[in-house]
Amino acid sequence: MADQPAFTGRPPATIRLVSSDMDNTMLTHGYTISPRVREAMRACRDAGITIAPNTGRQHLRLAALLAEQGGPIGPAVTNNGAVGVDLTTNEILFEELIDVEAQQQLGERLSAELPDARFWALRSGGHDSALQLGYRGLMSESEILFGGPLGDEGTLAEVLAVPAIKLIIRHPELPPHPLLHVIQGLGLDGFHATTSGAPFVEVQGAGVTKASGIARLAAVLGFESHEVLGIGDELNDIEMIRWAGYGVAMGNALPEVRRAAHAVTAHHEHDGLALVLEALVTEVTAS
Repeated sequence: MADQPAFTGRPPATIRLVSSDMDNTMLTHGYTISPRVREAMRACRDAGITIAPNTGRQHLRLAALLAEQGGPIGPAVTNNGAVGVDLTTNEILFEELIDVEAQQQLGERLSAELPDARFWALRSGGHDSALQLGYRGLMSESEILFGGPLGDEGTLAEVLAVPAIKLIIRHPELPPHPLLHVIQGLGLDGFHATTSGAPFVEVQGAGVTKASGIARLAAVLGFESHEVLGIGDELNDIEMIRWAGYGVAMGNALPEVRRAAHAVTAHHEHDGLALVLEALVTEVTAS
């Protein structure tokens, strides 16, 4: 990997809330938080800046992961904006479900187009889920261990009969981005589909994104958009980066994410998040 340039952006001193993606932003490829990122997050806390993880992950195992790595345990947005949670208490602050009719229509149309596509529905509260017959066979061992509660397998009709927080869709041959293109080409509404770098497409309710999630969480915490810094690397981070008063793309971010951001920092393996947080603390403490 080529040497990464230093972060040259200048975050506004008005920032009081950092909305940070998790995988390949806060976390390294090995799902750890580097010592420099950990120290930068502590400096933010001491400067009165709140760091809220904003992730496609489910919240039930998020607090344990962050505690193990010395990360921020407090307010968070999970499931790509569908759930707001206080990780210190596991209190659900808000939750957005997908309309049953919309998810059933998506299932019917996509299955007609791609019969081998399989669905996994994460249910309200994150304590239960349902997998379409054949989905489990597409999962890696680490996904089975750490991906979330795995419910019973059933027919597609059974999986989609209950409103979901999030649908996960995968195909044995199509990678996530081509699969997303097929879903978008169906011309359906009532949901928002995206990718996060994982080997599947993720579907939330209509208008539900990391941006809508952090907007709701910011309102709960008493912050406005100009007081929020958003940082990430994947398609599911674009709306958040655009909504935030100051948006940053990781050095490993997709080109579309870079174009949406005010600034670009270093790769996640080169402490790109730490560089941004250090610059932010400098601006805030000097103001």
